[in-house]
Amino acid sequence: MATKKTKRTCKYGHIFYKSTDCPTCPNCEKLKEPPSGFLALLSNPARNTLLYHGIDTVQKLSTYTEKEILNLHGIGKTSLPKFKKALESEGLTFKQKE
Repeated sequence: MATKKTKRTCKYGHIFYKSTDCPTCPNCEKLKEPPSGFLALLSNPARNTLLYHGIDTVQKLSTYTEKEILNLHGIGKTSLPKFKKALESEGLTFKQKE
């Protein structure tokens, strides 16, 4: 049985339908997406997690180990290839274990 969606309006006037209690407006989330760079390749949860932790460049990403990044809530294994490609394009890698 499908969950019933309810009609909602965000504070900016966007009308959308949601089947959960989540108040996030999908239209507002789309507007927040960066047009380019490695953050543009990521899902909203992954991007928001990195930004929350101040990781907004590949240089900052390179200061973390893969394990540290994967331990952040919102980051999954499917993001790793995107991270590695972005790092490689700048001649960088994840920090190695100490």
